[in-house]
Amino acid sequence: MKILGLDSSGLVAGVAVVEDDVLLAEYTTDYKKTHSQTLLPMLEELRGMIELDMNTLDAIAVASGPGSFTGLRIGSATAKGLGLALKKPLVEVPTLEGLAYNLWGTSKLVCPLMDARRNQVYTAAYEFVPEGESFRLRSVISQMPEDIAEMLKKLNELGREVIFLGDGVPVYLELIRKLTKVPYSLAPAHANRQRAACIAALGAVYFAEGRTVAAADHRPEYLRKSQAEREEES
Repeated sequence: MKILGLDSSGLVAGVAVVEDDVLLAEYTTDYKKTHSQTLLPMLEELRGMIELDMNTLDAIAVASGPGSFTGLRIGSATAKGLGLALKKPLVEVPTLEGLAYNLWGTSKLVCPLMDARRNQVYTAAYEFVPEGESFRLRSVISQMPEDIAEMLKKLNELGREVIFLGDGVPVYLELIRKLTKVPYSLAPAHANRQRAACIAALGAVYFAEGRTVAAADHRPEYLRKSQAEREEES
């Protein structure tokens, strides 16, 4: 099984290829340029480095949201275009599930925080449940847009140790330190941002479970309306 993973849902842009249980290649950047300038060149360089025949892919996994409206559109358009051209299915991996997958196997709660501005975050809480020789990712709090203080209150009520990760952590670190009453830790640099490798690896799990969509049917999951749409309604 060979899965291409794409993630441009936040500040990070990444592409990766996973074959069976091996990460063949990953290219990640978290630096200035817009994803429209980086995603396809990154894919082309990765393809050349591992001599990837795109026709050998089984599916294309994409971070399906929530996240940056522009970033999600770029990732969605790229995945759809590739899926249609190659006649391959897409695997929609919720962004926060992919982010949590960085911490595979931990016994602690995992809380991704993506900055949505104005004290809002895209967030969720997950746990890893033993299943045979592996672990299954299970949602404890479903992904949603939420006020950061309210999310921390919910975590306190669960009473379990938690690991925070995501670009919302440095933004709201002062509030995390002030309001979190349960034991907590912060994921380190190599595991605290979106990774296309996680999208590809979790996409492989979902592909094996038959959780695919036709490329033409894929739509990003924004979770809330854009600022322009909200202003138009007000």
